[in-house]
Amino acid sequence: MLDWHDFTATLGAGHTVAGTVKRLAGLYSPRLDNHRDLLVYLPPAYSSGDERYPVLYMHDGQNLFDRASSFAGEWRVDETLQALSQEGLQAIVVGVPNMGERRVPEYSPFPDPKRGGGDGEAYLSFLVETVKARIDRDFRTLAGAAHTGVMGSSLGGLISLYAFFRHPEVFGLAGVISPALFFAREALFAYVAGADFVPGRIYVDVGTREGYNMVRWPWGKKRFSQQYLRDVREMVELLRGKGYRLGEDLLYVEEEGAVHHESAWAARLPGALRFLLRK
Repeated sequence: MLDWHDFTATLGAGHTVAGTVKRLAGLYSPRLDNHRDLLVYLPPAYSSGDERYPVLYMHDGQNLFDRASSFAGEWRVDETLQALSQEGLQAIVVGVPNMGERRVPEYSPFPDPKRGGGDGEAYLSFLVETVKARIDRDFRTLAGAAHTGVMGSSLGGLISLYAFFRHPEVFGLAGVISPALFFAREALFAYVAGADFVPGRIYVDVGTREGYNMVRWPWGKKRFSQQYLRDVREMVELLRGKGYRLGEDLLYVEEEGAVHHESAWAARLPGALRFLLRK
């Protein structure tokens, strides 16, 4: 644990971190040949016992815990879990920051003809072989798939659903937030359709105005938003057809008027965590 330091010690005034968040600087990825920090939120009871905890691996780690260090707003993961601990839900959350211009390639398991990408396999190898191995070594985790989740938004949601089916031996929980299913000409649909049923829990959500606050789209924001919503609904029906049961091992939330932004994802986070982490 000597390499882990309090995240707040690196921040100036105005940080918004609640509870205990640790930071590991410069973890190297052999597959991706880059370095990035890891951030780890520890539940309130972690320091006062020997209990082991479920672990949630979340993409875009710089946006999870602190508004000051985020690039697009904060998910308030730490505040949310501090509150949920009063309900008996406690978990370790590992924030894996994106690499800026490498975000699209790393979060896309399939290349897109216009947008590139396709390094998702290497990124997941880093997550599974390097990050998870380090977390299981250094913290008291419940290391099995039934207690290990992956979560992200937009392309982070896309790679999270892919990871659930690609690595069922590792991930038994998936938080699929406003997933960018349009990427790579909707290639994820064919992959999920052809995958075996994987025991576990999947949370999927979307806002009805996804895209209205995003960059311009050649075919117009309204049309893009409508297609975004249709894609997510279609994926939910595909998952139901594979045997996932709404309210049991699949939860779908559709938020009226919500746009594609961290504030919307933060608002839906408590319900997502209650479903994924329930005992």
